[in-house]
Amino acid sequence: MTLTQLRAFLSAWELGTFTAAADELEVTQASISELIVRLEAELGVQLFVRGSRRLKPTSAANELRPHAESALGSVEAAAQSMRSITSLESGVATFGVPRNANHYGLSDLVLTFHTRHPGVRIRMVGLNSEEVARMVDEGAIEAGLVVLPIRDTELDVEPLFLDRVLYATANRSKDAGSVRIEDIMADDLVLYDAHSGWDDPTRRQLWDRAQSAGHRPSAAIEVEHVESALSLVAAGVGGTIVSASLVRSRRLPRGVRTFEFEEPFEETLALIKRQGAVLSLATTTIVELVRETITPPTGAKRIRSRPAG
Repeated sequence: MTLTQLRAFLSAWELGTFTAAADELEVTQASISELIVRLEAELGVQLFVRGSRRLKPTSAANELRPHAESALGSVEAAAQSMRSITSLESGVATFGVPRNANHYGLSDLVLTFHTRHPGVRIRMVGLNSEEVARMVDEGAIEAGLVVLPIRDTELDVEPLFLDRVLYATANRSKDAGSVRIEDIMADDLVLYDAHSGWDDPTRRQLWDRAQSAGHRPSAAIEVEHVESALSLVAAGVGGTIVSASLVRSRRLPRGVRTFEFEEPFEETLALIKRQGAVLSLATTTIVELVRETITPPTGAKRIRSRPAG
């Protein structure tokens, strides 16, 4: 039993004659007749009673019809799924980003992609970088944008640029100069990404710096979003760490000031995908848009490297 035979059978069942089925499938009437005869021989049943004007489906034909429709539907669904990988007409593009992705000028990326490829559904997953890396590694998403360092080494990593990390507080004079790790350890820390905790890449760097200076850092308050942390800082509750990109995007509340670290504190923004993975055309296009759209903050060091895959 072949797909060609099933198409001929369904067309004949719906249109009532071999001639009409042949016209629909753009083959000869003899070809349709031969396909049906072979199908009947393989199944050991008669599918049609040949009348002078129309074909009359038998009970066997009526029984076969839903199975034939299901088989051809599954084949078409599979073909459509494969077309979504190799074209930009349909399918879903899933891409992971840090929660603060808009600070890097990516707010227009989704609109640009949708305008160019309206048939493709977009799923932009905002997570902590560690979770983005885990989902890429597990195959739940094809690729993502993360802040380094991430623990997983089984990923292709394409660094894009270095961003400065600053200390934000309302309890320090604007002329106070740079801060040392000892200065912020003496302050109440208000940290975000509470769910990820010290697994967050930037917080992990802070942890390592503090331990190297003989301190064990702890947060007085942990919240999930940087905006919540900054609201508390604006109210005079300690300080937090923020990226220079956030400052550039003018997200700081009134009264909050930022200070450079005495020992430069930087984080790297990078694209990741699974090693050896071939990205769908939709995700490849999103990755290219990220490279085009992403805007490093003033003074950030763009990293020129070979694209990962």
